[in-house]
Amino acid sequence: MAIDYSKFRPTLDHVLIRRKKAETKTKSGLIHIPDNAQEKPAEGEVIKVGPGWVYDNGRRQEPVVKIGDHVLFGKYSGSQMAGLDALDVEYMIIREGDILAVVED
Repeated sequence: MAIDYSKFRPTLDHVLIRRKKAETKTKSGLIHIPDNAQEKPAEGEVIKVGPGWVYDNGRRQEPVVKIGDHVLFGKYSGSQMAGLDALDVEYMIIREGDILAVVED
C-alpha cells in the first residue's frame, strides 16, 4: 500500500526528504551501475517539516530548514521510507539536527 506524502505530517523536529537519485553514469563514462553497487547520495529536497522541538519550559524551537531546501545529511542518518508515492522515488525521515547543511542556489 502506497502512502500519499501530502497526508504525511512529521512530528517535532523530523523532516521528510526526497533523496536525490543516484548517478547512473560513472566518471569513466559507463552508463549503468547495478543498484547494489550504487552509493546512495546523502542529499535531497525537503518535502515536509515538523513543527519544531519543544523545550521543557514549553518554548518551541522553530525549524531552520523549510520546504524546498536542498540539504546534505549524514550517510547513515534517518530512516528510509518505503512505499511513499512513486516506486522509483526514495524518501527519508530524519531529525533536523542530522542535516549537515542547506545548499544555497
